[in-house]
Amino acid sequence: MLRVNRIVVLTLLLVGGLCAGVRTAAAQESPVLDRVVQAGELRVGMSGNQPPFNMRDRAGNLMGIDVDVATALAGAMEVELNIVTRPFGELLSALEAGEVDVVISGMTITAERTRRVSFVGPYMLSGMSILTNSRALAAADATEDFDQASLKLAALRGSTSERFVERYLPAAQFTAVEDYDRGVQMVLADEVDALVADMPICLLSVMRNPNAGLLTLDEPLTIEAIGMALPKGDTQFHNVVENYYRAFEGTGILEALRAKWLEDSSWIAALP
Repeated sequence: MLRVNRIVVLTLLLVGGLCAGVRTAAAQESPVLDRVVQAGELRVGMSGNQPPFNMRDRAGNLMGIDVDVATALAGAMEVELNIVTRPFGELLSALEAGEVDVVISGMTITAERTRRVSFVGPYMLSGMSILTNSRALAAADATEDFDQASLKLAALRGSTSERFVERYLPAAQFTAVEDYDRGVQMVLADEVDALVADMPICLLSVMRNPNAGLLTLDEPLTIEAIGMALPKGDTQFHNVVENYYRAFEGTGILEALRAKWLEDSSWIAALP
């Protein structure tokens, strides 16, 4: 986290003048930005159980690339960070209801979601994969291979994985789960044949259970862009977040975070 904070200081020097001007002009025009500045607090919605995007360590503290992105954003805006946890399927509703200012929770940018909210990003790319203990399924390389009535599949409720199963694998037996831990346990207990999820989540589950015989695909079935969801129609708040996002990308913050959470697995030791 210390490395991120140092880069945030550099980011402030690069874009502070621009965003300060936007912040001043937006005080009368942007209800979200006005609330954030006046309260001195940025409320970020996330599920808290989407490793490696966000999860809790052994002490119960939140960690993950989403947490670091949220910390960098609040630091750049010079306000306190308040992470509000909600089940993934409730996050967009919480944003629309004004319960959070932004959602940073491994959320894929889709046309359907963009009808409800605005997105900034992507801050990382992901792809659809499966977690299974079947070598035959792990060796599959086409979506059609999973569209079988004999297969039992699970996916996170409200996620693009759920929509992927509903749209492309209608023949399979489907179960929606509230969090990934439950989905992984269903695979381990042979309650389902596979969990459909983002590839980083599948890879992490394999690493966390080295002796369980879990497998995932060599290549994802899709490519998905992960972004920050903002309230629709608040142009000034969107501009501020967009400015900082571009600064984070340009100064190497996001590259460092991707390496930290997707390439270096040492942090896994902190998990329960």
